[in-house]
Amino acid sequence: MQKLSDGMLLYHGSYMVVDTPDLAKCAARKDFGKGFYLTTSRKQAEDFVRASIKKAIAQGLITEDQNFGFVSVFEYHEKDGISKFVYENADADWLHCIVGHRKKNTFSAIVDSMKDYDIVAGKIADDRTNVTITTYLVGGYGAIGSESADKACISQLIPERLKDQYCFRTNEAFECISFVESEKIWIR
Repeated sequence: MQKLSDGMLLYHGSYMVVDTPDLAKCAARKDFGKGFYLTTSRKQAEDFVRASIKKAIAQGLITEDQNFGFVSVFEYHEKDGISKFVYENADADWLHCIVGHRKKNTFSAIVDSMKDYDIVAGKIADDRTNVTITTYLVGGYGAIGSESADKACISQLIPERLKDQYCFRTNEAFECISFVESEKIWIR
């Protein structure tokens, strides 16, 4: 997990150019809650363009023939007074945070504790890991929150292969990032 540092470039993949994040447009029930998600991995952002296009088509936001999206690049700027929480590893605490944010009334204490942070970061549980998280949610590895279920789920996620994500959760956090450029990504 890379520590946020002044001048660091972060990437966001979407079906459209995103040059000004808007908290009102950010979806709830994401890994670290409602917020604008960025990554240090340009490839991960490019991969997310495909998922974003599929979701936008399903929601009727774009036509079915759109075969391109964009990777928007942002530069991070350190700012005093911004509270951050970083999950260094894909462990049980990280898993409980993701599950709590994805499924209402699950791990509520963790979700409540995250409300105080402007930025939350950790490994990404992306669309490729969705089946594993869903299996965990329905008790496929045992009781949610049990040590055995946590270990089984995390081992299936292959945590050493997971990339990072940074969730900018407040308008104050948005002041830490500035738009640099967008690149059109063609999908085959």
